[in-house]
Amino acid sequence: MGKEIERKFLVRGDAWRQLGTGQAYRQGYLNSDAERTVRLRTVGDKAFLTIKGRSVGATRAEYEYAIPLDECNAMLDALAEKPLIEKTRYRIPAGPLTWEVDEFFGDNAGLIVAEIELQSEDQVFDKPDWVGEEVTSDARYFNANLIRNPFRSWPEASTGR
Repeated sequence: MGKEIERKFLVRGDAWRQLGTGQAYRQGYLNSDAERTVRLRTVGDKAFLTIKGRSVGATRAEYEYAIPLDECNAMLDALAEKPLIEKTRYRIPAGPLTWEVDEFFGDNAGLIVAEIELQSEDQVFDKPDWVGEEVTSDARYFNANLIRNPFRSWPEASTGR
């Protein structure tokens, strides 16, 4: 069984920007239920179908498959729940690990989060200065929830958090 162990944090400042280059992501959900999500995603000229189970702590089941780009785009346009998630992902190496910083656009503009994928929930890792408050357990920050409750509608969005 595929498994993902991931922790998510808010990002402070802009120091992270000089540490990696970004790649555009476009993604949507065929199912965004809390028990399981079915996601479509384009990354450059590649496309993927991903199925994820319910999160338990920082862990959940995950299965991902490459699919034809043209079919993915057609499903994103015609079948996916709206709004789509538009973001640029920056990959920032940190020793044996990699931080992934997502800068969101569209209905989620202003939201920037950093994720780190781990081998175990208790794995020790260094947090750079630009990594802020942990939001792993805050369901508002799940990409699948950002389609129903986009960041621009949160009170934090207007206060610049």
